[in-house]
Amino acid sequence: MNFNLNYNYMEQFINNIPPEEVRAEYFEVEPNVCLHITDGGQGRPIVFIHGWPLSDEIFEYQYNNLINAGFRVVGITLRGFGKSDKPFGSYDYDVHTLDIDKVLIQLEINNAVLVGFSMGAAIAIRYVSAYYGAHISKLVLVGAAAPIWTQRPDFPYNLQVSAVDELIELSKSDRPKLISDFAKIFSATEKSLNDGINHWLYEMCLNASPYATTQSLYALRNTDLRDDLKNISIPTMIMHGKKDKICSFSLAKLLKAAIVDSEIVAFENSGHSLILEETTKFNAELIKFSTI
Repeated sequence: MNFNLNYNYMEQFINNIPPEEVRAEYFEVEPNVCLHITDGGQGRPIVFIHGWPLSDEIFEYQYNNLINAGFRVVGITLRGFGKSDKPFGSYDYDVHTLDIDKVLIQLEINNAVLVGFSMGAAIAIRYVSAYYGAHISKLVLVGAAAPIWTQRPDFPYNLQVSAVDELIELSKSDRPKLISDFAKIFSATEKSLNDGINHWLYEMCLNASPYATTQSLYALRNTDLRDDLKNISIPTMIMHGKKDKICSFSLAKLLKAAIVDSEIVAFENSGHSLILEETTKFNAELIKFSTI
């Protein structure tokens, strides 16, 4: 007997959903590579893409709220993270973009709102750019690690490349310390989130593949999405914490300037973890944007 009851099975068990309506938890995107999916609710789909080095579990406090508001939620855990398979190979944004498209095709998703958080927002930008809005009619960028996460001669914003190089080396030598250090700057202050939430996040990050954790830092360091922004023509909401130490608020302003049909919703009291620091506001803004 399989005692690994998944989210979707538990939804059936608790809510007495007929067996024929239970949705698959894993989807194959290439031979021997399956992604973990959370899929619940009815109505307009809202698709979630998590950040580094988390999983779709980070959206726990969005899922039930949105389902109760009449939406379908689809959370995709990227390869290398959470409960998804963790193959060796490429972890650039194009790989994730192709994986996401295969899942959305299999789920027959259309007219969806795509929500990307941090690295997930950067991947969401690449997805909408590459597929010109296929399956997606609105975009939400949350604490986006975009258009570029690191500085360039013509881009004097956010982190220096050398700072990310240090993160890469720490990922190779002491990954638990990397995660602990990152947690200290994840929110507006080290006390913004309680100990229980911090422990939950730490365990979530440790569950990522060490290889994927490191390779994703290379992608974050190297990827320039400025040309991708030119291809985004769908309504876009940019949600960003004013006290973000990982992706500075200046990045949100640059995204607003580059995406024609976009708006910024600032979170005055939040750092990078705005979905946890100001959850009520975040959920309300997402519901309003997704309903219009």
